[in-house]
This record gives sequence, C-alpha cells and structure tokens, in this order.
Amino acid sequence: MFAPRTTPWPLVALFTAGYLPPYLLPTTVGRLDTGLPLSTTQAGAVGSALLLSSATAGFLLASRVQSAGARTLARVGLVLAVLGYGAAALTTAVPAVVAGAVVGGFGSGTATTVAATRIAAERDPHRASTLGLLSVSALAGAVYLTVPHLGRAHGLPLAAIALTALAVWPLTAGLPGPASDAPAAHGTGTGTGTPLPHRRSGLVLAVTVLCWSLAQNSLWGVSGRIGLTQAGLGDATLGVVFAVALGAGLVGVLGAGALGPRLGRAMPVGAGTVLIAGCIVVSASATTPAAFATGEIAWNTVYPVVLSYLIGLAASLDPRGRWAVLVGSASSLGTAAGPLTGSVLSAQAGYPVMGLVLGAGLLLVAAPLTAVALHTGGRPLLPGAIRRRGGTPAALVAAATGTPSGAVPQVGAVEQPVVEIDVEAPAVALRGAYDTAGPRQAAAAPGSGTG
Repeated sequence: MFAPRTTPWPLVALFTAGYLPPYLLPTTVGRLDTGLPLSTTQAGAVGSALLLSSATAGFLLASRVQSAGARTLARVGLVLAVLGYGAAALTTAVPAVVAGAVVGGFGSGTATTVAATRIAAERDPHRASTLGLLSVSALAGAVYLTVPHLGRAHGLPLAAIALTALAVWPLTAGLPGPASDAPAAHGTGTGTGTPLPHRRSGLVLAVTVLCWSLAQNSLWGVSGRIGLTQAGLGDATLGVVFAVALGAGLVGVLGAGALGPRLGRAMPVGAGTVLIAGCIVVSASATTPAAFATGEIAWNTVYPVVLSYLIGLAASLDPRGRWAVLVGSASSLGTAAGPLTGSVLSAQAGYPVMGLVLGAGLLLVAAPLTAVALHTGGRPLLPGAIRRRGGTPAALVAAATGTPSGAVPQVGAVEQPVVEIDVEAPAVALRGAYDTAGPRQAAAAPGSGTG
C-alpha cells in the first residue's frame, strides 16, 4: 500500500512568488512604457534586466541551497523581492525603478531556485510543479482582472509582486535549514561534489529551453501592445483577455496533472511546442479582437502544459535538483531576453513577421527537446513499478543492494512484470555499494548512455 501523498504547500507558495514576475511581464512592461518617460524599447529593456537578474540568482545559487539552507535562502530572496519591487512601485525616478526591478528580480530568482531544488527532491516533481503553475496562473489572472480598475500607475504590477512575496514569508518556516541541521530530503544527499548526471542531455535541454523561453516571452512581452495597437482592444478588455487566457492555462495545467506520465514526456513536449508555434503566429498577426483573443487563449492553454513537463524533465535528470535549477536559470535567460527581442523584432519588421520568426524558431527547437525526453526516459517511478529497456534486470540490482524499488529509474516505455522478492531484513545502502550498483548504474541500459 502506498503512503498518502502530502502537498508541499510551502514549495507551491515559493514557486508562485518566484514565477509571478514573468507572468505579469506584459502589464509590467506596458505600464513602464506609458507611466514613465521610457520608450517601448527602453521599457522592454527594463523587463529584460529584471529577468536577467532573476536568472543570475539561479546560476549563482544552484549548488548552494542545501549548504545554506532552503529556509534561509528563501527568506533572503523574499526580502529582496519585497524591498526591490516595493521601492520600484513607490518611485517615479527611472534609475530607482530600474535598480528596484533588478534587486527584486534577484530576489524572485532566489525564491525560484529554492523552489526548483526542493521540488526536484519530491517523489512526484510533476505534481508539485503543476500545483505551482496552477497557483501562479490563478494569481496572475486575478491581477490582470483587478489592476486595470485601479488606475494607470506604473507601480501596480510591481506592488502586486512585492505583496505576494510578503504573504509567502510565513510559509518558509516549513522549509529545512542547512544540510547539517536537517535530514536530507527524499532522493537527495548533502554532498555537493557529486558529478552532474546526464550532462549531455542536460546541456542540450538547457540550451533548447533557453531558446524556447526566448520565443515565448518575445511575444508575451509585446502582447499588450499588439492587443492595444493592432487588434484594437481597450485597456480593460485587454486585461479580461489576459485573465481568460491565464484561466485557460489553469485548465491546461489541470489536464496535464490528470494526464501525468501516461503519454510520457516526449509527446507533450514535442507536439505541444509545435502547437505553441502556431498560436504565436496567430496572436502576432491578429488584427481583430476575436483573432487576438483566440491566439492568446489557445497559446496560454498549451504553454503551461509543456512547461510543466519541461520542469519535470529537468528534475528527472538529477534528484538533487541541480539540473532543475540550471535549466530553470537558462529558461530565465531566455525569458529575460524576450521583452527586448520582441520589441526590436516588432519595431524592425512588424508584429506579423515577428510571429513568423518566433514560430519558426520553436519548430527548430521542438526536435532536440523531444529527443532529450525520449533519451532520458524520465523520473524514478513510484514504488513497485519497474520499467526497463534491457540490460541487468532492475529488480535484481535493487534487491541485491537494498535499493528502494521507488528509486529505480524509468529508462524506457516497455513495461515488464514486477517480481516481488521477499527480504527478511532491509539491507543498509552503504555509500560504496550505492555508487557501484545503485540506480545510476542500473539505468545504464544499452544505448541509453548517461545523457
């Protein structure tokens, strides 16, 4: 009988606080453009600086979460987010706004890093990331519905992000302290010197996810201007469209959570990316409110579905969460370059051509993303489920070393019968035995490599 799954609410809340700035990017950049003496390109550059700072935090802190303590880092990140975004919301001085956005972005990136590392240590990282996407989509939708009725001040979206970080602070008490003070999470260790597994697959995933996020956020960063200037929507109507689109994203994430691993990761990632490419072309070329709303809603329905599988794929490469953080930071780099890239492309070639360029780029990255999903095979299955594509039977290796059955990696899609082996007393998984015959070696089926 399986133990009941507990919901990691502190991680879900931290995930929400860290991911909210990219979700509010269109209204943040749009209000910087209209509420401050900034050009469209300059406002996009401020958005890019915010997200670049967030990505920098991920790269700097990827290997330090366990040693510094998830609770400590999360609180530092939330404090920086409150101070940075709060200061940017309360001033109209452009240098102060830029500085506050950069400080707040580093805080958001720190929160995201902690959340990604801890989610990767969960027994079911896809479920945890799905709950996080549901939470941030719902909150962002509420902001899009509310903010247009509160005035045109540039600081309203920034204030919403700061208040979210402040609200999440009390929940950090449930996070562990430094590794020396708290037991290691399931599937993780405290050592930081262990080499990264699946290096080739991880690098390919990081590069392609960077490009994937760049394409998404190049459009997302200018979607507000497309709706206002090309599709002819008013400010309040545009907010409703974005809120409905994010609501559709909730439906998509719920569908992804219900579907789980039934179709694997390759099909949702590959086919979903192709669908997103088409949606981007429709949104960028829309000249009527109906066409714009159709493109945005369809896009936001599919986008979080694919994102949830990409997060799960990155988490599956290393249970210690390092690839999850590094791939997430690469995604943040693409997200950071998005507003400026979208502004430059649209200014030079127009929105429809920009959409065609972005769509073509997504079609190009769909192939390597799918290849990584097929090659790595995914995260360890739940206890009792053993799937192998060949090589030494995983059940025998697990029984010989005392490895829990839930730690046997899923390497392929061909399912073999499960053989239960009675063991009088659970064996102790010594470090040496684990390194020699543990899940990593058991996963090295012919043709699978180490990634």
